[in-house]
Amino acid sequence: MKIPIPEQSLVLLIGPSGAGKSTLARAHFPPEDVRSGASNDPALFEDVARRLARGACTVIDGVPLSAESRRRYVTLAREHHVPLVAVVLDTPEALCLERNRSRAGAASSPRALRNQVQQLQSALKGLAKEGLRHVHVLTPEAVDTVAFERRPVPGHLHDERGPFDIIGDIHGCFDELKDLLTKLGYAVEPRPDGARGFDVGGPPGRKAVFLGDLVDRGPGVTDVLRLVMGMVSSGQALCVPGNHEIKLLKKLRGKDVRVGRGLAVTLEQLEREPPDFAREVADFIEHRPTHCVLDGGRLVVAHAGLKERMHGRDSPEARDFALYGETTGEADAYGLPVRADWAEHYRGQAMVVYGHTSVTEAEWVHDTLCLDTGCVFGGKLTALRYPERQLVSVPARRVYWESRKHDAP
Repeated sequence: MKIPIPEQSLVLLIGPSGAGKSTLARAHFPPEDVRSGASNDPALFEDVARRLARGACTVIDGVPLSAESRRRYVTLAREHHVPLVAVVLDTPEALCLERNRSRAGAASSPRALRNQVQQLQSALKGLAKEGLRHVHVLTPEAVDTVAFERRPVPGHLHDERGPFDIIGDIHGCFDELKDLLTKLGYAVEPRPDGARGFDVGGPPGRKAVFLGDLVDRGPGVTDVLRLVMGMVSSGQALCVPGNHEIKLLKKLRGKDVRVGRGLAVTLEQLEREPPDFAREVADFIEHRPTHCVLDGGRLVVAHAGLKERMHGRDSPEARDFALYGETTGEADAYGLPVRADWAEHYRGQAMVVYGHTSVTEAEWVHDTLCLDTGCVFGGKLTALRYPERQLVSVPARRVYWESRKHDAP
């Protein structure tokens, strides 16, 4: 049995006295990562909070069996946007009692132990409702064969140093994408064997980074997908998904989604492709991280931006922010959600480059930059050369989609 443990996570070892929690911790986790959870000492929670803030995997050996004790760890994990993994040792009462009797120090009385076992069995039924999404129950037999597999956080690409050409929302504007790549020094040619797809030659050492919203609205969605997917596959590019890709993924996976006009354009173009292509597109989207941390943490790219406390984190809240941004809960005159201006309050160490909400001109705001300059609405397609901080853009060849908000130049 293999249990995945994300690099940045809070791991709770849960079980009655004598279940084997400390033995399991010693066998599988570095001692510097393990903290005793036998008490509710405030200093313990302060220590755990500090570790989670810097992204250190932390293992709690022996969480008290009350729901209130677990709730404090659930809250800590949510506050620091880290996954919470519960490893429950379902050890028979008789074996726990035998182990307790052999201990040199203080051990739980038989009556107290029975209460702990009953408390655990009762808790097992409701751990998911408490917010523990990843629960693994180990019998004594499973403990003997279990392996814990450390997994890197998606999008942790600190060793990707660049230089990069970061490209904003494309929305099916294939001709403009070719124009922009050409201006950036790339050569895009059809494959000489006549196969679908493109051969791309790039400037030596540089890598393209796509900020999502490749699809919907524009006339060249499938060509954009083929080009970007090919560049990612060949190591010439990185890509994060946008909210439009996520909706497309749900549709391609058979989920019930509302098909608006923009998505209908994509689906119509996909229908003209071989069936395997739609499956390849779905797999491609599914395997993209919602944000990337690059260049040793100095650069963060996400479709809709990301607050500093979410950089490098893989919580549901961080994923949603990276895809959809932050809203105030209100609607504007067009019925669209009012975006909260997170960038105005950003004071983080990393540069954050994003798209999602179209602007007439890309402008720096506290070391954040929105590159969605509304190409599909008749604006332009914009890229940022990093680390040069140079903006490069090409005009839209025409208006492909009427916007209620974006004014084309």
